[in-house]
Order: sequence, then structure tokens, then C-alpha cells
Amino acid sequence: MIFVLNATQAFLAPLSPVTTGTSALEVYTPKEIFVANGTQGKLTCKFKSTNTTGTLTSVSWSFQPEGTDTTVSFFHYSQGQVYPGNYPPFKDRISWAGDLDKKDASINIENMQFIHNGTYICDVKNPPDIVVQPGHIRLYVVEKEILPVFPVWVVVGIVTAVVLGLTLLISMILAVLYRRRNSKRDYTGAQSYMRS
Repeated sequence: MIFVLNATQAFLAPLSPVTTGTSALEVYTPKEIFVANGTQGKLTCKFKSTNTTGTLTSVSWSFQPEGTDTTVSFFHYSQGQVYPGNYPPFKDRISWAGDLDKKDASINIENMQFIHNGTYICDVKNPPDIVVQPGHIRLYVVEKEILPVFPVWVVVGIVTAVVLGLTLLISMILAVLYRRRNSKRDYTGAQSYMRS
């Protein structure tokens, strides 16, 4: 017996599923970061995937400027190669700071300016795993003076330690001087007692 399939029947034949072994790829980024004007900002992006990274793994970064709904792709990384976009605000400022073997898709942006305020989107592809949700970072570029060099609690701790240290040192010096003065009195008193 011979079975003949027409075109319609051929398309209805069961196909092997393409999504076999597919799972969710999770992307992790900080919700927001603050960067001083004129300094380097690191956009940290880590991901979790059940599959090992390889030649099909790629990273794309997009930017949504503050106050707009437009998203612009400005960086792509694939097969060890960096592909910077043509978006002028990021020209010659982006460098790869990640390591796909360590599930790191981070980038650095040099000399950040106020035009770089906005939302940054990190999208990682590692087939056959599927990205559930790209990472979103809200970045604020601020004046250098606004960012403290040290956290306030560190400054308060240092000042307190210095004040306590000086107080202790002065107390020790005064105690030593007081003892010396008293020992001289006792010695001169003993000499005068022996003479009489």
C-alpha cells in the first residue's frame, strides 16, 4: 500500500519542536545609578542562562533619552566583536566591560554628560534560551559636587575617631606630667626629711 501526501497534508505533519530544551534567560541590572558629570559610568548587566554561552550569544544595549518614548540601539556585542552604533551622544565613548563566560554583559561609558540621562536597556540572547525581560537601568548624571567623595557615615566616623584619639592622647600626656611633678615633690620632701 502506498500513501500519497498532498501539499496540505504535508504541512499538517507533526514537526519536531524547535523549543526543545528552551528555558528562560533572566537579565539582572540595578534599577538606577548615579554618575558624576564628566566621569566614567559602568552599566552593570548580569544574566542567568541554563545554556553555555557561545558563538550565538549576543548582547544589545539600547537607550531611551529622558522625556522621550523613542529607543535607540547604540551598542552590540557578538562573537567577541564590538559593534558601536552611529548614535552621536555615544560616539567613541563605549567600551565592553563584560565577560560572557561569566554571564556578564556590562559596558562602560566614558565622559558622561547630562544628555546621557535616561533609561538603558540590556538585552541578552543565548539561543535556544529566551529572554523573559531585558534589564532596565535608570541613569542620572549629576554634578560632581552632589556626589559625596565618602558616605556621610564614613566622614562622621573618621571625625569622631580623631577627636577621641586626640582626647585620649592629651589625657595620657597630662597624666604623665602630673606623675612626674608628684614624684619630684616626694623626692625633694624625702631629702629634706633626711637632712633634718
